Amino acid sequence: MHKRIEEFALNAWPALQTMVYRGWLLRFADGYTKRSNSVSAIYSEDSSNLVDRIQYCEDVYVKSGLDVVFKITPFNPPVLDQALEARGYSKFDITIVKALERLHDVELPTYPEVEIMDELNDKWLDALQQITGLSDQHRAVTRQMLEPQAATEYGYFALYYKSVPIACGLGAIEDSMLGIYDIATSPDFRNRGFARQLLLHMIQWAQQKGATSSYLQVVANNVAANRLYEGLHYKEIYRYWYRHLSKQQVAMNESQLPFR
Repeated sequence: MHKRIEEFALNAWPALQTMVYRGWLLRFADGYTKRSNSVSAIYSEDSSNLVDRIQYCEDVYVKSGLDVVFKITPFNPPVLDQALEARGYSKFDITIVKALERLHDVELPTYPEVEIMDELNDKWLDALQQITGLSDQHRAVTRQMLEPQAATEYGYFALYYKSVPIACGLGAIEDSMLGIYDIATSPDFRNRGFARQLLLHMIQWAQQKGATSSYLQVVANNVAANRLYEGLHYKEIYRYWYRHLSKQQVAMNESQLPFR
């Protein structure tokens, strides 16, 4: 199930372009979000030419104008993380994957001012942009990324206070499992229970669509978000993190090579 959740997450938050290279997925989305602009090692061949494969990825991302980011999960061989560290890649954004096994055990929402949209539209994008400060460029990328897909059913959620959007989120269902994404609350309305009510509406919607369980991803040092999810009985099942090397560092490494 842990590996299936990785698959669900790749499908739910796609990239604009994906390249398959020797068991690795190289994902590109104009630099918007780490998960859509990073290398995911779905499976790996023997490690004899690991450095050559890493250098290949570096070349591709730098030519695309991007820093190089690898997503490291427990399903990757440890040698990959070790090789990246040896090349100067920094480790950041340790992330916890949490799961809720039984949606029907969760309480029902009580806050009524929530709108659920079955299709991506400007109203939801307006709310997301207003709450998160999303740039116009990244708004356009979000629209492209979340075009309807055969395997995933989306729900777009906006919670209002006096007709003003103050929280939003994205739900993605695949194989009866709800993925929670893009939960955001306006700064003036945080720590007042609105995010919890939003999540309860998302869970209720998913149950009505036939979902029975749920997963989400949260940065380990986000204390408030982790407290929220633990209050709804989401349990940690594994962690992943990212390794990052800037374009400038790639160029510096290459300059130190006798030849390429």
